[in-house]
Amino acid sequence: MALGFGCVDFRQGSVEVRGVAVDPAKFIREVRAEVGRVTWPTRKETLVTTGLVFAMVTITALFFFFVDQIISLGVRALFGVGG
Repeated sequence: MALGFGCVDFRQGSVEVRGVAVDPAKFIREVRAEVGRVTWPTRKETLVTTGLVFAMVTITALFFFFVDQIISLGVRALFGVGG
């Protein structure tokens, strides 16, 4: 059965899209093999990295808070606006 973008052949269990054959079972096997090659972080590495992210977010938030306060003081002094 020909479609505008590819064709489906149910007898072989594969799909051809734009000239490229796609076999779902082969795809799943390749994904499982690739997941097996991934180096997953340990629990300790994950906790350390999470702690560092929270620390950096806190430092960044404080930095921008103080910069905002300084700019606000400057604008108030320059234009005499605000309380």
